[in-house]
Amino acid sequence: MAFVGKAHLLRVRDGHEAKVSNMELFFDLIYVFAVTQISHLLLGNLTELNALQSLVLWFGVWLAWQYTCWLTNWFDPDKVSMRLMLFTIMFIALLGAVALPHAFSNQNQAWVLGITFASLHFIRNVFVLLNLGAKHPLTPNYRRMFVWGTLTATFWVLGAMNLDVMMRLLFWALAVSCDYFSPMIGFPVPFLGRSNTKEWTVEGGHMAERCQLFVIVALGETLLISGATLSGAHHVDTPMLIAFFVSFISSVAMWWIYFDTSSKDGSHAITRSDDPGRIASYFGYVHVILIAGVIVSAVASELYLAHPPQKMDLTLVVVLISGPAIYLIGNIFYKRIIYNHYPLSHLVGLALLALLIPISFLTDLLMVGILTMLVLVMVAVWSSLKRKTLAPEGAKHHASS
Repeated sequence: MAFVGKAHLLRVRDGHEAKVSNMELFFDLIYVFAVTQISHLLLGNLTELNALQSLVLWFGVWLAWQYTCWLTNWFDPDKVSMRLMLFTIMFIALLGAVALPHAFSNQNQAWVLGITFASLHFIRNVFVLLNLGAKHPLTPNYRRMFVWGTLTATFWVLGAMNLDVMMRLLFWALAVSCDYFSPMIGFPVPFLGRSNTKEWTVEGGHMAERCQLFVIVALGETLLISGATLSGAHHVDTPMLIAFFVSFISSVAMWWIYFDTSSKDGSHAITRSDDPGRIASYFGYVHVILIAGVIVSAVASELYLAHPPQKMDLTLVVVLISGPAIYLIGNIFYKRIIYNHYPLSHLVGLALLALLIPISFLTDLLMVGILTMLVLVMVAVWSSLKRKTLAPEGAKHHASS
């Protein structure tokens, strides 16, 4: 433990953009599984309560990843000690992902999940405090994070202890709220003060790339669901093949909307900002919404792939329309952060999705899937064409896309 109390595990800030390491890519594989578990949990019971439970669990998964993402932004994941710590977190996160589908219905699985999320906070924060030492500029921030992490961990454990499902939901919602909102207010702690985002010496390119890779992970879930549904079908007919094509084009359009119009400018928004830490934290706030839209869209794809001619009801309308809508809303806020403007193409796409709601009750699952696909394609094409007509003077000129 010779490294304890020293900060030589920190990344070297030499002016070059930090690249995402193979260790980080390997780490993200756990979250491929976690995203799959969340989408299957939501698909298995399309009720308001299960949707709320899935949302809370998704926030928990995302925040566990996001806090580790910040950790590897500051610390070099290729150092042996960091690798060992990340492998430990991977194993714990894998146990948590296994417990996700039954965390509200099974007491043992609730305990697994509660202890898992509580342990992740403890391990990350203690590791950092042991390595930074008392005099490092980041140490006060992590001391405050340790206090808030302890509070969050307490809520996770209290939720696991409670046999009442609604009380468990309440405690776990409090846990994710602490994790989500505490950075906004600087992790304030009596006698320890409050953190300032200008103290967070974030590497912008690395943070943007990490978020982008998670979007790919989520979009990959849609492709996996489509392929698995078609592969497992006893009889593949024309409507199912059309649905498979629609699902694929929808995924392509979602990829295009996010990556073609903003991915290159994401790192610039952070690195050129007067307060990079604040902009980087905004990335976490909006991507949890954006990726939630991808997860709901994956559920919608499986629905119209498995039952193309099924007539629509309120639940199915909500699932099929809300997925693309949530995705566009996430992209709207994402591009607002980058370009300081709300893209008109996305706002029109949201309006068209709203117009589809009454129409959806008159048709079937496949047709609604086709219509939402056309809206996504329209947004992708519009924003892409608009981007090509803009003068190459800087990211802010992309605003009108």
